[in-house]
Amino acid sequence: MLIALMSDIHGNREAFDACLNHARKQGAERYMILGDLVGYGADPAYIVDVARGMQEKGAIVLLGNHDEAVSGSLSGMNEYARAAIEWTRGKLDVAQKQWLAELPRTHREGDALFVHSDASNPAAWIYVNNPAVAERSMRACDAHVTFCGHVHVPQLYNMASMKPAIPFTPQSSIPVPLSQSRKWLAVLGAVGQPRDQIPTAAYCIYDDARRTVSYCRAPYDIERAAQKIKNAGLPAILSARLFVGR
Repeated sequence: MLIALMSDIHGNREAFDACLNHARKQGAERYMILGDLVGYGADPAYIVDVARGMQEKGAIVLLGNHDEAVSGSLSGMNEYARAAIEWTRGKLDVAQKQWLAELPRTHREGDALFVHSDASNPAAWIYVNNPAVAERSMRACDAHVTFCGHVHVPQLYNMASMKPAIPFTPQSSIPVPLSQSRKWLAVLGAVGQPRDQIPTAAYCIYDDARRTVSYCRAPYDIERAAQKIKNAGLPAILSARLFVGR
């Protein structure tokens, strides 16, 4: 089965819709959203409503740190993230906030683990951005493959038994076989705010039968998404960075 995996949508309606449309054209049969539906972008209510509707039809939706902050603490966030969450709080109703707050942190399915950040401590929101952290995350569970987001940069790591984790640079649209003899950790990249200097929206398709993962990019109307951020009065950097992917 082809499963579309998305993370870090961050209130970007245009990017989210583009990824959903792209995934459907690729033949995706299921959907999983690995957190951070809100924050930064100008359409948090739309994203929450669409994701909630998808969940009702069988999609898996997980909690991200920005989702948690809507009803929790803003500690650890920079000034731009804080400003966006404070604005987002005023755009969501009670039911939307409660739904976000009740999302699970992890999901296990067969030999695959899905989580927003580091699997060794999902509640700490640790960034998986180097081999050492990736190795710790992989050793923390017995899953053959772990999928996560949070970093906004597509990455792929693998690790043989009793060996350190090795980074691998995934190429767009080329399926990567996930050898059963190794453990794998795939960082999806971001739908709504890529930071790998490529502005197109990023997500993955996981083929759980063939055991492959494909990193995908979906062009979207960046100008429209950025203008909405400006019109909302959110920090200018949140719109400007969409054009450069960082």
